[in-house]
Amino acid sequence: MGLLILLLLTCAAFPLASSDPNDEACLTNLSQSLKDPLKNLQNWTKSTFSNPCSGFTSYLPGATCNNGRIYKLSLTNLSLQGSISPFLSNCSNLQSLDLSSNSISGSIPQDIQYLVNLAVLNLSSNRLEGEIPPQLTLCAYLNVIDLHDNLLTGQIPQQLGLLARLSAFDVSYNKLSGPIPSSLGNRSGNLPRFNATSFEGNKDLYGYPLPPMKSKGLSVLTIVGIGLGSGLTSLVLSFTGVCIWLKITEEKMAAEEGKITQLMPDY
Repeated sequence: MGLLILLLLTCAAFPLASSDPNDEACLTNLSQSLKDPLKNLQNWTKSTFSNPCSGFTSYLPGATCNNGRIYKLSLTNLSLQGSISPFLSNCSNLQSLDLSSNSISGSIPQDIQYLVNLAVLNLSSNRLEGEIPPQLTLCAYLNVIDLHDNLLTGQIPQQLGLLARLSAFDVSYNKLSGPIPSSLGNRSGNLPRFNATSFEGNKDLYGYPLPPMKSKGLSVLTIVGIGLGSGLTSLVLSFTGVCIWLKITEEKMAAEEGKITQLMPDY
């Protein structure tokens, strides 16, 4: 009996390490899709992926653990290249993803929608292309979406305005086009509002809160002014021409009258 109690106490004091297969698949695929030219992620090895956490302790640089699961990834300003693996969604306990200030290309995976606990998404200052996936709306806890300074195209999904917790939103300096959804540009009630700095730097994007787009052609007043100016010029030239013609005609008539006078006999 005493031996059994001692064994139980030993197991309680030194719990067996067990990895989460979802986290392992997430980390393995992410490391394969990213390129690390400066070797900043040397400790991101297969052996570590099998057991990245021990309670609240993380064995991976840039990863934070909570109760044995990866709940935060922050790999910022590491000169990372490559793309974002769709298997990132296997880190189902992830609450914060920050891959900002790198050179990551490709598109934003639609599979991020399965990170249902995600609250912070920061992919800013990269080379991401393609459209913003509307599926991000399924991450209902999102309160930060920062995608500024990328190469994103297309329109801003209207559905993103349905994220009631969204308090920070930045898509500035991309290649976005079309109207800004009113659900983001002109939010009502107590929802946080986003100013023009959240949308600037997209030359084909328009709508409130951005200032009105400047006309690429001549303004109406300018066109009218040119028309009036042209009309006045034509009128002056025409009048001058008539005056010159009358003057020449008058001189000719005077000359002819002089000739006739000379030919007529005196009475």
